[in-house]
Amino acid sequence: MTSEFRRAWFVPMASLLVVATAVFFSLYTLDHYVTGGPPYEHPDGVVQRYLGFDPDKISDAVSALAGMIAAVLGIVITVVSIVVQLSAERYTGVTKMFFADKTNIGVMAFYVVACVSGIWLSVSLRAGFVPRTTLMVMLVSTTGGLVLMAPYFAYVFRFLEPANIIGRIRRDALRHAEEGARARDATRCAELQAETLGAMEELTDITSNSISGKDKIIASNAVDALKDFAIRYLALKREASEPWFEIGPTIRGNPDFVAMDPESLGDLVRQRTWVEWKVMRQYLGIYNEAQGAMRDINYLVAINTRYIAEAALDAGDDELTTLALRYMNSYLRATLNARDVRTAYNVLNQYRLLVETMLRKKHDAFAATAVGHMKYYGHTSFQMNLAFVAETVAYDISTLCALAHELGSAEEDGILHIFLDLDMPTAEREKELGLKGVRKAQVKLAAYYIAAGDEERAERIRDDMANEPKERLSAMRQELERVTTKDFWEIIDRGRNFEFMPPDQKQGMRTFFGWLHTAAAVESDGAGPS
Repeated sequence: MTSEFRRAWFVPMASLLVVATAVFFSLYTLDHYVTGGPPYEHPDGVVQRYLGFDPDKISDAVSALAGMIAAVLGIVITVVSIVVQLSAERYTGVTKMFFADKTNIGVMAFYVVACVSGIWLSVSLRAGFVPRTTLMVMLVSTTGGLVLMAPYFAYVFRFLEPANIIGRIRRDALRHAEEGARARDATRCAELQAETLGAMEELTDITSNSISGKDKIIASNAVDALKDFAIRYLALKREASEPWFEIGPTIRGNPDFVAMDPESLGDLVRQRTWVEWKVMRQYLGIYNEAQGAMRDINYLVAINTRYIAEAALDAGDDELTTLALRYMNSYLRATLNARDVRTAYNVLNQYRLLVETMLRKKHDAFAATAVGHMKYYGHTSFQMNLAFVAETVAYDISTLCALAHELGSAEEDGILHIFLDLDMPTAEREKELGLKGVRKAQVKLAAYYIAAGDEERAERIRDDMANEPKERLSAMRQELERVTTKDFWEIIDRGRNFEFMPPDQKQGMRTFFGWLHTAAAVESDGAGPS
């Protein structure tokens, strides 16, 4: 007996049964010895007197017994049908899920069998004959049906809790995917593909309904369930059969696949990523729906996409890693189009954390590619006059440059080169010096290099900033000097002020500004009359 069964079923039923039995036999014993009338003729005691059924007297009681269990069945069906219907209006597939559950079917079957037995018992009495064994079994069944009601109602309510529904859908999706991945028959494999895809779409429907209803907890659970499914699926994927990776006839008509270009559809088959593509396609739909309505879901989608990408890195699944990056880029594009600076700030944080993981796990080529994408969205932000987003990109790439230096990344110079191009958004603006925030991020990186003893790379940044106006340099230095604590004066997810530098790095900053002033003085002297 498991602890869950004992807690949910055995203890409540046993407690109700013990209390009811104790109350009844206490009163019956009182009647037997004190208040029940003439003394009992049989000398054996209370139990024998109770079990001494009189055929002429119990016919009405037997009929009532049959009616009682039927009434209990009616109560159970009424309550359960109402609750299930209410849940079915909110979550698709609840009715199917309810009738597929063995516990629900078992309880209903118990009540039906007890009802049928009660009806047959009610017409079995004869003069001088009492079917005592059958009667006792019917008494036990009716008693069991009565004490079962409360635990069963509790079970149904737990069964229909949103978190449990979501968990059950996720487990069903994994079960279908596991069976489908092992299936060798193409027809059976196609059926399981449809079941798996349907489960993913059910989770998306739950999320969408929850966003509309402002129910963040349920929406978050459903988004997490998609992530958990995708990560667990990676372990199944290694041993999957070839038919599983084909876009079978049962899912080819799905709107997400029908709308795809045939070449792109072929790429999904070749790359073996239709399942993960569908998961993240659901994420993109959720992301677009949550924009402006529930930003926390946007952040969660970005976080979970990062988790999936990190799992792909661990599994050596380069195709999935690339796919996850493409969807992270799509999130940023959708966010910039909506001009949602706050969401862009948080999504970029997840993007940077993903690139940090790539660097730490020695996937330097992926990291360099991702930094190039970040630069692109930084340039796009410049063009859209979203200066804070561009500044955020600058500080994030600055952090990645520092990490690449610490780890000795093979792509360190390439990432630094991308960073130094950030302040030149387009070819038409080659001479633009860029936003002050971007330049401050470059100063901060140069200060890091100086503190780390890498003056060569710091000098590259100095050369890039050689033509910066003195007024801007002075303003930047004053602003950076004023920052003395890592904590920003507002609550932020990143936990550290962009412009904060520890003492050794701040000293490197002063050295760097000294270089810039010296270079400016030399250039000024060279420009004068000889």
